[in-house]
Amino acid sequence: MRPKKNNPVARFLVLFLVLFALFYYFNILFFKVTISTDPYYIPFLDHYLNYIDWLRWALLHGSAKILKWFGYVTIGNKYELLVVGKGSIRVVYQCLGLGVLSFFAAFVIAYPAALKPKFLFLIAGATGIQVLNLLRFIFVVLLWNWRRNQIMDHHTLFNIFIYIVIAIVLYFWIKADTGEKMQQTT
Repeated sequence: MRPKKNNPVARFLVLFLVLFALFYYFNILFFKVTISTDPYYIPFLDHYLNYIDWLRWALLHGSAKILKWFGYVTIGNKYELLVVGKGSIRVVYQCLGLGVLSFFAAFVIAYPAALKPKFLFLIAGATGIQVLNLLRFIFVVLLWNWRRNQIMDHHTLFNIFIYIVIAIVLYFWIKADTGEKMQQTT
């Protein structure tokens, strides 16, 4: 039996996988060409379009600001945040959640829904993912004990947590979209 020519599930899966690979590897490539010691370094991208540094800055400074609101003294630089008397974190590329964002964006863009709600959901979801990431930074700098928690690192725990959250949010988004489509057909 031949599959239907316009199979929406197959179309979604192919588009999702292509977009995910495109977003994921674009981020890695962009990161590589903005490292000044890399042979493929592109100064223009590093100095004027470096969204990876902007995201790192926003997460570190956002974490520091929230911690200061709660009375903590923080010291930071481009890559690190120290909370006096508590702990510190060093934010590397893997901490930024760009893989998770690539997955989420690819799924939302590939899903067959109306453009405006899809765009709003994409912006809200990406913002939500980074807010959760910011809260992870705060948790790690205040409570994570590196010596006690050697079995599983916070990156793995965060990824498990965030993918569960994304799965739940996507489930309800798809369910709501399907419900709207059902109402429109009746």
